Amino acid sequence: MASHGLRLSTPGGAARIVVGGVLSVAMLVRPATPTDVPRLLGFIQELAEYEREPDAVNADIDSLQSVLFAERPHVFAHVVEIDGEVVGMAIWFLNFSTWEGTHGVYLEDLYVSPAARGRGAGRALLRALAGICVDNGYARLELSVLDWNLPAIGFYRTLGAVGMDEWTVQRVSGAALQALAGD
Repeated sequence: MASHGLRLSTPGGAARIVVGGVLSVAMLVRPATPTDVPRLLGFIQELAEYEREPDAVNADIDSLQSVLFAERPHVFAHVVEIDGEVVGMAIWFLNFSTWEGTHGVYLEDLYVSPAARGRGAGRALLRALAGICVDNGYARLELSVLDWNLPAIGFYRTLGAVGMDEWTVQRVSGAALQALAGD
């Protein structure tokens, strides 16, 4: 058992994080519920501001509610609580590797409120997603990070992440997406 933490399952898929063999803070990682959606939207807006795109968020409570809590959702969210307060989120979905022949988890957004940073909340969220990968036989946990976000890059590297520097992200959206679809 690693001294830096242990994932303990609780009802509903939550995990309580034990640090150094002692529950040092009441930290709980759990799947998001519909009542978390306003907080999730707030985190998304805060993240957009940090990423220098404050006007780029088109999501709203209704759209998040419908995608996260659909009959068969394709996107998921976990939150982390410290002492009963939701302080962070991970929004993710399954991807697939043809080379590995299995799914992986793609982390769309990881965000921890500034006041809660440095207390293990981000690590706890990533540990929960890594647990989902391991428990389900998924090959990877992948994410993108802005090249100027050196604190995040450093954090991910301490967890074993490796930069895929030979790859670049390509996106088709807006008018180009419409044109490609033939509209």
